Amino acid sequence: MSNKVSHDEAVNLMIPIAQRAGIETVWDRYEQQQPQCGFGSLGVCCRVCWQGPCRIDPFGEGPQTGICGADANTIVARNLVRGIAAGTAAHSGHGKHIALTLLELSEGHAPDYSVKDEAKLQRVAKLLGISVEGKEVMEIAKEVAEKTLDDFSRQDEAIPCTWLENTLPKERLAKLGKLGAKPHNIDGAVADIMARTHIGTDADPVNLLLGGIKSALADYTGMYLGTELSDVLFGTPQPVVSSANLGVIKENAVNIAVNGHNPLLSELVVDVAAEMNEEAKKAGADEGINIVGICCTGNEVLMRRGVSLATNFLSQELAVVTGALDAMVVDVQCIMPSLTKVMECFHTELITTMPTCKIAGATHVEFATETAAESAKEIVRLSIEAYKRRNSAKINLSDKKSTVYAGFSAEAIVGALAMVDENDPLKPLIDNIVNGNIKGVALLAGCNNPQVVQDASFTTIATELAKNNVLLLATGCAAGALAKGGLMTPEATEEYAGDTLKAVLTAIGQAAGLNGPLPLILHMGSCVDNTRAVAVATALANKLGVDLDKLPVVASAAECMSEKAMAIGTWAVSLGLPTHLGVVPQVLGSPVVTEVLTETVKGLTGGYFMVETNPQAAAAKLLAAIEERRAGLGL
Repeated sequence: MSNKVSHDEAVNLMIPIAQRAGIETVWDRYEQQQPQCGFGSLGVCCRVCWQGPCRIDPFGEGPQTGICGADANTIVARNLVRGIAAGTAAHSGHGKHIALTLLELSEGHAPDYSVKDEAKLQRVAKLLGISVEGKEVMEIAKEVAEKTLDDFSRQDEAIPCTWLENTLPKERLAKLGKLGAKPHNIDGAVADIMARTHIGTDADPVNLLLGGIKSALADYTGMYLGTELSDVLFGTPQPVVSSANLGVIKENAVNIAVNGHNPLLSELVVDVAAEMNEEAKKAGADEGINIVGICCTGNEVLMRRGVSLATNFLSQELAVVTGALDAMVVDVQCIMPSLTKVMECFHTELITTMPTCKIAGATHVEFATETAAESAKEIVRLSIEAYKRRNSAKINLSDKKSTVYAGFSAEAIVGALAMVDENDPLKPLIDNIVNGNIKGVALLAGCNNPQVVQDASFTTIATELAKNNVLLLATGCAAGALAKGGLMTPEATEEYAGDTLKAVLTAIGQAAGLNGPLPLILHMGSCVDNTRAVAVATALANKLGVDLDKLPVVASAAECMSEKAMAIGTWAVSLGLPTHLGVVPQVLGSPVVTEVLTETVKGLTGGYFMVETNPQAAAAKLLAAIEERRAGLGL
């Protein structure tokens, strides 16, 4: 294994400790898989029926169709859209769970929850066309939940999803309507992909890709509603100062990591931990209970509660290797099944909580909204008991941690801008984009992937764009990488921002009472929170009277990996954004699919994919896309 697998020095220092202990990590398993299947890397293998598996010879010397007659273009398109459907199911399932919890709360069946942001609830109700006059909070909550759930079950194909229709510019909706890409039913969009990719059904790669766009827009819809309703239940994030990296794990505390993507249980674990702090101290933990976050559940509680972020997806095993993590509590998505093997070497409890995410060897504490607080208490008790079994000889704490400024929801950004211009908060941002002080806006998003050095591409692209005066937003594991790297601080602004970007961030920061600039990169939340960036972009587009594809706004997923990333990237392109992928997608076996995604789609939606594995070159391409958009606006 290479000595340097990550840009994060805490990870590089922890890897040898794992090796000496005989603990296999994700990087070991990646090396064991080399060389990876070339057919799979090109996307030209098919397993949708039991006649195969079939694979297409990319050199033209062997089979050019599968047994059923499907060619490379059909197989690649079918594989891609199935991935998009899975990503849509994952994100929208999260959103549905939040909506159902809001409904249960309104009906008196979720006693451990409350509406923490009544103003946000009223704004959401108005967005959905629900009158709030003279209504009690729970009455509004019920109507919002029911109207939201309609987007999962509507059968009238002529009526698009309400959350889609009410959150995008009219010009964009018209364009999507002409493509027949507006979903009427989130679950139905996923089912449609699974049906049309069954053997002997849709064999037209372009038609398959259009179905993928429709499913991706259902993903956008499920993500948007999930984020907004989470704000209603748990509070809309506002700026907080916290810490990030493995150094947040403490020797003299009961350390509990929350990992996954769903805030429904983690929020209560944070509450209950505060209540049970004395129990931890009685067990010998002088500093009580220390909650830390991993992956996107970590981003959720960082944004809303200021909980420290330990690490992102790829290095989650190494939080256990510190020897001081007493429990890892997981919900859904991006959780490595390998964790149980790592935990065999330590005292750490792996606690699963969801009926759809069980792992052999883990302790399961079933989560239900009716008994959520009791489940949280049981989890904390198990963690305290695990602390008592801790072996001090196995502790390998890291001293690596960085300050992070997080909590930049769309509302928080507009609020900061309002400190500059109370009557027209967007005007300072628009004025500075027009005059060139801010060249454009880039969203840094996506996963971790062992095919590249962890976190390095995020850092390179961010610093390159910043010095060229691009305003940076970040979500998901990208945000985790940049938080760990110390790039979400005012000090990073002073060091890396171009002169005019620095001046703008300083003016806003001073007006907001920070006595200095805003952080270099604005942490907007978990991967499901990518729609926060769309909310900002849509507000700008509506203010300027243009469609999203005219704005100097780009997206980058430098370490894309999961099916959710496939769905996010596809809806970003569908909304008109030039979207960078830093890992080669498994589509190159089809010339048709490759051309559609990188060229043809630009004429349909205004967005397109750019694939570039070199982060310096990627930054240059993103800047060129921004300059092209500026020229189109006459800037």
